[in-house]
This record gives sequence, C-alpha cells and structure tokens, in this order.
Amino acid sequence: MLYNKALKDYKKLQSDFGQKLKLLRERQNLSLRDLAARCELDFSKIGKIEAGQTNLKLSSIFELAKGLGVEAKELLNF
Repeated sequence: MLYNKALKDYKKLQSDFGQKLKLLRERQNLSLRDLAARCELDFSKIGKIEAGQTNLKLSSIFELAKGLGVEAKELLNF
C-alpha cells in the first residue's frame, strides 16, 4: 500500500513538472522542435516529459532550463 501511494505521488510529480515545462515553453512561443534545438534533447522526449510519460535525469532538467533561459528551480516551482 505504501508503494502504491509513493508511485501515485511520483506520477503526479512527473505530470506537474511536465505541465510547468509546457507552460514555460508556450509562454515563449516555442515549439517542441525549437526547444529541442536549444537544449540538445530530442523533441519527442520533451513531448513525453510534458505529458508526464517519462522519467528524466537531473541533467535534463538543467538542459531544459538553459533552453528556456530560466533557472532550474523555476521548472521545479509548481
């Protein structure tokens, strides 16, 4: 039961992060491909992150932040 709660919390965290990423990207009128080119990540990976469908590494958070021109903590503020 504790495992199920932790998994549910983790999935919510993934979803919240993805929503924040999408919000920041769209505020700058960037397409997935535009952001991908800025941070050297595949655009399909970014789409999966925004949809909350994939895990990401800490280094990817910093790359995404760099591509958006924000500090990494802004991506984690949701």
